[in-house]
Amino acid sequence: MKLELEINQPNFKNEYQKVVVNLLYTSSWLQNIVAQHLKPYGISPQQFNILRILRGQYPHPARMHLIQVRMLDKMSNASRLVEKLRSRGLVERTICENDRRAVDVLITRKGLDLLANLDLAEDTWQNKLHHLKEDKARQLNGLLDGLRG
Repeated sequence: MKLELEINQPNFKNEYQKVVVNLLYTSSWLQNIVAQHLKPYGISPQQFNILRILRGQYPHPARMHLIQVRMLDKMSNASRLVEKLRSRGLVERTICENDRRAVDVLITRKGLDLLANLDLAEDTWQNKLHHLKEDKARQLNGLLDGLRG
């Protein structure tokens, strides 16, 4: 559906303003879809992001700094999110042997199993995007990459 109808705003100052509003609106729409699909698993999109980062590092731990750098939501409090995941047994935190100031985080078997289940569920929420043909999705990815320079 056209942005103008979605937000009931028929005019924009220019196409660049419309791009900004459209990206913000679409991002929020997609985040809501993801959050609704994660809700039954009891994790937030930011926690899901951390688990995926850690799975990519597995079987090696990741330092908190690496997690923070790779997170999609740069405003998230990575330490607080990791602590919530730790309290659920999805990750382990240890003091780094080489640098006592650093913390290593490792995904647990329980965390890996949760992600395996979420991988199946992810196909469901990605179906919301399949009305775009794959070549159009590729084009959109290129446009978004170009926008960020």
